[in-house]
Amino acid sequence: MAKKVVVGMSGGVDSSVAACLLKEQGYDVIGVTMQIWQEENPEEVEENGGCCGLSAVDDARRVAWSLGIPYYVMNFRQEFKESVMDYFVDEYLHGHTPNPCIACNRYVKWEALLARSMEIGADYIATGHYARVMQLPNGRYTIQNSVTAAKDQTYALYNLTQEQLSRTLMPVGAYTKDEIRQIAEDHGLEVASKKDSMEICFIPDNDYAGFIERSVDNVPGPGNFVDKDGNILGRHKGITHYTVGQRKGLNLALGRPVFVTEIRPETGEVVIGDNEDVFSDRLVCGNVNWMAVDGLHGEEKTVMAKIRYSHKGAPCVIRELPDGTVECKFETPQRAITPGQAVVFYENDYVFGGGTIL
Repeated sequence: MAKKVVVGMSGGVDSSVAACLLKEQGYDVIGVTMQIWQEENPEEVEENGGCCGLSAVDDARRVAWSLGIPYYVMNFRQEFKESVMDYFVDEYLHGHTPNPCIACNRYVKWEALLARSMEIGADYIATGHYARVMQLPNGRYTIQNSVTAAKDQTYALYNLTQEQLSRTLMPVGAYTKDEIRQIAEDHGLEVASKKDSMEICFIPDNDYAGFIERSVDNVPGPGNFVDKDGNILGRHKGITHYTVGQRKGLNLALGRPVFVTEIRPETGEVVIGDNEDVFSDRLVCGNVNWMAVDGLHGEEKTVMAKIRYSHKGAPCVIRELPDGTVECKFETPQRAITPGQAVVFYENDYVFGGGTIL
């Protein structure tokens, strides 16, 4: 009997082709779009729904129909609000720069969808991510880089658990984007040339500070720009407007380019420095998720580490500290190591583990 797989369909070309490939491989495929938008008003949903708005549902439904697979919309509003939107706001209020896609992957696209899929008898869930699930000789599952570095999405998937990985299929990771579009075209899928969504789905206008102000009442107001010695350099709009490494939008006339080097939520200060002040060769991360191993067990390990999605990665030595956090020492200083972002460790072409930069 064919194994049953639930494919998370966003209405885009990648998840559509994932469903198509799995059907061709003989799986019993069910298409599901995750309803995460918070608005009831159809116009609001259409305009702001991002990858899971009403047009996404229409596109996904048409693809499912053309593939001849059953299709459902599942409501994950509550999980998305609590695990992604509320987390996003809270992190900014604490002076951090969050990564909502990582939280969404771990707690919504996998944890919630996997549980719901198991309830309806599925063996696996699948997505259209550019990554591959692999099992190592030690028996553990990890995420392997996709064949195309240009679209690789392993960074945003470092936080998945062993149980989740054992029940995950990622067929798109074996192809380049051009090949995926060609497969869609060959199968007559209407979404073959649909453009990728880039912005955070629940903030389509990219106005993070505005979103935070609309979400909570206790948003920190203006405060002081200071240098590392505490000298006041000017006034800022509020800590939620800034991130470490930022240069633009500071409105400080100091006669030279300056950058945000630190955000201090307890005093409402934003620390300003020169370019060299933004570089560091050390970080500590918490909430560590080991993927390729179950921990370092007192050993030091040399790995490649990425400190943001667009970072190319840099060699470093990692070791566990007594409190369970992990110290990461780079061979060369890295620019704008940002609290709240993920650091992801790689060995060869797969994820070794990762955590949240403290």
